[in-house]
Amino acid sequence: MTARNATMPFPARLKTELKIDPVLLTLVSVLLLGGLVILASASITISDNATGNPFFYLERQVVAAVIGIGAGLFCLFVPMRVWQALGFPMLLLGLALLTVVLFPGIGYEVNGAQRWVRIGIMNLQVSEPARLCLLIYVAGYAVRQEKALRERFVGFLRPMLVLSVACVLLLAEPDFGAAIVLLATALVMLFVAGARIRDFIVFFSAAVVAMGVLALTSPYRLNRLTGFMDPWADPYNSGFQLTQSLIAIGRGEWLGVGLGDGVQKLFYLPEAHTDFVFAVFAEEFGLLGSVVLITLFLALLWRVFKLAMRAADSERFFEAYLAIGLGTWLGLQAFINVGVNMGLLPTKGLTLPLISYGRSSLIVALAAIGLLLRIHHELTVDAKPVNRRRRSKR
Repeated sequence: MTARNATMPFPARLKTELKIDPVLLTLVSVLLLGGLVILASASITISDNATGNPFFYLERQVVAAVIGIGAGLFCLFVPMRVWQALGFPMLLLGLALLTVVLFPGIGYEVNGAQRWVRIGIMNLQVSEPARLCLLIYVAGYAVRQEKALRERFVGFLRPMLVLSVACVLLLAEPDFGAAIVLLATALVMLFVAGARIRDFIVFFSAAVVAMGVLALTSPYRLNRLTGFMDPWADPYNSGFQLTQSLIAIGRGEWLGVGLGDGVQKLFYLPEAHTDFVFAVFAEEFGLLGSVVLITLFLALLWRVFKLAMRAADSERFFEAYLAIGLGTWLGLQAFINVGVNMGLLPTKGLTLPLISYGRSSLIVALAAIGLLLRIHHELTVDAKPVNRRRRSKR
């Protein structure tokens, strides 16, 4: 900071020093605002029926968006070196969240799953902040133990054991989808960080076998995993949700029936405002709107991965690994949600990031965006002195 900047008022310093990625911010803003619009349409009937207020879920989502923006701003103004130093406390916090939700009287059960903790005005789905905490830990571990990760199996095994504990806790809730997303995201981060292919294949194979055995030994999970293959075989029971989703997508045709004019959300499609909001979107905006929405997510991923590459080129590997993790998490969850809505994947109970109703998901996603914006800021600010030195040498 120059002497002139040091004497400037704090707001003025923020205005001159903060470097925001306009493309990333625009993409997130479009998805967030568009999500609020489609959520209003998808939830208006169920809100009115359940509470007498047609905008009940929309109002709660707006409050969550405000809280999430606040969390994102907090992350934006905390230096990345602080997040890197907090890796181990973040690990403890993540595991603590996943543990306390299982205690009777603390964890809050909905539809047979004990995934929430009551805090103030909302129920917190602990898997969301826990995932972010664990990804910060994995990014820091990949930097600290780079040599061991690249050369020894034990270097790869340590974080995998920690993540296995987290997955066991998630499965105890149960939250099969969150466990898959967490494990897959962490594996991608460690693979990019240099984990050996053979270590990666061994653990990945073991994880697939374990997940398969777990699914086969649970009639409930097996029914959900196999029901999507032929939902029309039992369209009024196990296949009901998916058949209604496919009907909604089919009704949209090329251009959709129009915003607010969809009918599947009128008590036909369960969870229309949460897990299956994409089906409502496809019905009302058609194939063209669906392609636009998917393109926005792809553009968001491209921007995040480009940011990760910039960080790696600048040898800021913690930032690079964390950006890879956050991008993989958002992209994988969006891919799974859309795949479930289209009948390509079994039902997982995962929200569509920044779109679906889910206050915990939205708040943590916006906090993650704040971290990405912080990474961009530091890379941009740190690049300027380097460029000036290069010009001076010429």
